[in-house]
Amino acid sequence: MVSAGDFKNGLTIEYDGKICQIIEFQHVKPGKGAAFVRTKLKDIVNGGVRETTFRPTEKFPLAHIDRSDFQYLYADGDTYNFMNTETYDQITLTAEEVGDALKFVKENEIVKLDSHNGNIFAVEPPMFAELEITETEPGVKGNTATNATKPATVETGATVFVPLFVNTGDKIKIDTRTGEYLSRM
Repeated sequence: MVSAGDFKNGLTIEYDGKICQIIEFQHVKPGKGAAFVRTKLKDIVNGGVRETTFRPTEKFPLAHIDRSDFQYLYADGDTYNFMNTETYDQITLTAEEVGDALKFVKENEIVKLDSHNGNIFAVEPPMFAELEITETEPGVKGNTATNATKPATVETGATVFVPLFVNTGDKIKIDTRTGEYLSRM
């Protein structure tokens, strides 16, 4: 149990039947009345953020989040198969549970599965991905305004905006959190 007076950024608690991470907090001591803690809580399952205030003496149970390494094996229709790299146990998740977390992940790459009490709620891809361009239009010489980009399809099927000098067959580095092109390999 943790009291609201001991909140820290990044702490994960159970509140209102949900698993919430503290994004921001502020201890407020008004001139009149009792002190309180103003917080921004992010529901880590659905991503919603809400602002709430608590008395500093209110207590909440800590939520223990397990982050385990799993190897992404393959997709089979609307299901995705993963294998625990330590125990070799296999797990299957639906497309709804995975969301778009795997759009830059190739088969056999390592991802992290986040779970609380055995219930998986998120798939975390690696921060960066090195992928090959499978299709893009050639850049036209002289067609270079400042920071001009064009759409390109990578080997996982996702579309990324790349500079005009990138061609089909090039390997590029992508930030998986934003989907932005970083560099050519």
